Amino acid sequence: MTAAPALVLDGAGVRLGGRAVLDAVTATAGAGELVAIVGPNGAGKTTLLRLLAGLLSPTSGAVRTLGAAPTDHARAALARRLAYVPQHYELAFPFTVAEVVLMGRYPHRRGPWLEDKVDHDAMTAALARFDLAALATRRFDQLSGGEQRRVLLAQAACQGASVCLLDEPTAALDPAHAQAVFAGLRAMADDGGAVVVVSHDLNLAVRHATALWVLADGRLVARGAPAEVVAQPALAAAFGVALHVGTLPSGAPFVVTA
Repeated sequence: MTAAPALVLDGAGVRLGGRAVLDAVTATAGAGELVAIVGPNGAGKTTLLRLLAGLLSPTSGAVRTLGAAPTDHARAALARRLAYVPQHYELAFPFTVAEVVLMGRYPHRRGPWLEDKVDHDAMTAALARFDLAALATRRFDQLSGGEQRRVLLAQAACQGASVCLLDEPTAALDPAHAQAVFAGLRAMADDGGAVVVVSHDLNLAVRHATALWVLADGRLVARGAPAEVVAQPALAAAFGVALHVGTLPSGAPFVVTA
């Protein structure tokens, strides 16, 4: 029997301030998938991610996360199975990198907060996955913006959630670390997770994602395998520029403005 998709959007719409931010979006994402949501500024990408996380409720249609509407889950139970990394994140206290990553285990706490070997092993693996072991004892608030982004991704990996939602995870990262982050997200999907990421880096999305969702003016105008989507005129129309699609020596497609 085929497992039900982890994330389901069924004609989902959102109105904010009397304006339709999302309109009749229908799509699914399942275990083993890395979905990249792409589109121009103001297309509704962050709103869509927040909808999947249960931070917004649809004003039309339906959303199901792990088999139910996000708001129908007990928040503690949902936190153990869903990780959400927003664009902006602040900490008021001088935690170390290791401590911030270990916070990902908080939803799994058993009585008083005492970490065990499982928690520390998860932290160690997450630090390694995002190239942070050398920064483990550094203060989070003294890191660069790009380093902080990687710490938050490691926190999500440490959480061990089956669904990960990430908003612009490679913002402020240098090319090498941006590439490594997408490779890490793909590894999370290959391990059985359902990973959905908002990204403005078309080439990283095309190279690593298993599916692209293209948003424009709150509508899902294209979705499918990256190689198929980049060949559709809807992608260039969404961004309002001519695009040239080529092929790397590896066989992966790449996109540049023409």
